[in-house]
Amino acid sequence: MRIFLVLFLLAVPLSAQGPSASGRKTDFAAMDHDLMDVTVEGLHALYQQHRYTVTQVVEWHLDRIARYNGIYRPVQTVTAEAALAVAAHEDAEARQTGFVPGPLWGVPMVTKANTSVKGLVTTDGWRGYMLPGHELVAPKDATIVAKLREAGAVLIGVTNMPDFAASDTNRSTAFGRTGNAYDVRFSPGGSSGGTVTAVTSNMAVLGNGTDTGNSIRMPVATSNLVGIFPTRGLVSTAGIAPMDWQLDNTGPIARDVADAAIGLTVMAGEDRMDAATIGSQAKAQKGPYTQYLKAGALKGGRFAVPAFILDGDSPVFQGICPSATPEQAAKAKADSQMALHPETRAAFMKAIEEIRAAGATVLMDASILPNSFADAASRICTLPYLREGTDMFLAEYGPADYRSAAGYEKAVGKPLPDVIVGGEHAGMSVVAGVKQARLESDPGAEAALLKPRREVMAMYLAEMDRLKLDGFLYPAIQMPPVDETMAQDGRLSEGPHSATGWINMLGLPAISFPAGFYDDGLPFGIEISTRPWHDGDMIGWAYDYELKTHHRRPPVLVDRGLLPAAAKVPQP
Repeated sequence: MRIFLVLFLLAVPLSAQGPSASGRKTDFAAMDHDLMDVTVEGLHALYQQHRYTVTQVVEWHLDRIARYNGIYRPVQTVTAEAALAVAAHEDAEARQTGFVPGPLWGVPMVTKANTSVKGLVTTDGWRGYMLPGHELVAPKDATIVAKLREAGAVLIGVTNMPDFAASDTNRSTAFGRTGNAYDVRFSPGGSSGGTVTAVTSNMAVLGNGTDTGNSIRMPVATSNLVGIFPTRGLVSTAGIAPMDWQLDNTGPIARDVADAAIGLTVMAGEDRMDAATIGSQAKAQKGPYTQYLKAGALKGGRFAVPAFILDGDSPVFQGICPSATPEQAAKAKADSQMALHPETRAAFMKAIEEIRAAGATVLMDASILPNSFADAASRICTLPYLREGTDMFLAEYGPADYRSAAGYEKAVGKPLPDVIVGGEHAGMSVVAGVKQARLESDPGAEAALLKPRREVMAMYLAEMDRLKLDGFLYPAIQMPPVDETMAQDGRLSEGPHSATGWINMLGLPAISFPAGFYDDGLPFGIEISTRPWHDGDMIGWAYDYELKTHHRRPPVLVDRGLLPAAAKVPQP
């Protein structure tokens, strides 16, 4: 079948033309050589050489969306008119004497559908936020969107995501299914699969993802990209619809480490709308994060592989609450097991050898973060605070007719789903009987969340100290991307999956980046985590690995469907 697909791809016409903003025909195919996989630095060089205007570059990317979005479905909302207006403005300001462009000036970007963009519907992947007369229209930009605009980025679209980000694949009631750019039949992962497919397909240069349990780091591993999960508090999440505000984070998704570093530099900063960011600048390694892009950064580094990940003993997502019975706790732990597939283990071992060849030490032993670490992390329970996070978001970023979960129910006549407000069945794992509370005033917060999180963080740091480590190294995904035209384990695919949600539980920095391909041509990625606030160091390690391996290879896209029903929006 793979041979047939390659022959099919070779038969697809590669040239296209379209009207420019001025009404003239633009030969987009002639621009492909310069713009395919272009970096931020490379794009700025093209602007400085007057090879292209911002308008032309934006039009090229919009043409890519027009040609391929019907097949791969990564972009839920195309903001062509607004993007071309911004591009025209930037072209005009570039002609002004003394103009100095921002770090993302003229760079086409996409944002995820849970990220507020003023005047657009924040669908959060869910049809219920699109009901006529009750749309969740953002009254203002999320903090990171405002920062990206200020840096000169051109927003060209909003990307698809699963409902409330509550899935490891990318099917939504708002826009349907997103396919993997390397083979549309396969999953790009979730919940940032829309951004991932758009960026790897050259529909945008950069994008933002959000990550509650793996949702930046796992999808980029399916699609040959770089994704950063910053130390929680380095980047504001204000204006991003929460799934679980105690685990949520946001960061850049890019085709190389340098672009991800530029994106993080722009996104980072304190924000009064996000208490977790207050005081972060005094603790964090200083930006710009491009200063950590140094050849040889891996040489002399010490890394270790967590044993529990190789064993497939993943911590329970959102945790086991103190009220759980022994039977419930045992079932939750059993359900969280996520075996490392043999082909993924083999790909990871190759990556370890590449890192060792770069001069780093990589330790592997059953005593390094063993299964007892995963057991302890499973006791970090965030489920009682789901509704508080949703209420805080809607209070600032909801529409006029509902500014809380209760307000939504009153306005629409139906409640918000339990996955984001708790209730009879809370969270992704559908836990019954978890009473909702406010974290700040909950007398049970110490036992449920705060103490277990401190204890597990201490375990993590103690292991780094014991072994004199710089960081931990592990697969960003436990299995290859899954074929969504076939049942997985007897049911519709819900994956692929990873065992990296413990990063969210502790708010640690982590970076996922390309580490080669499986035998069938689908990408594989690895992840490095390190000490809190050492985001710059991990960027440097990933950059050095990228320099030495050059694993990035863009996909070859099809412009007609292998899956006739892939573009259809599911019916309620």
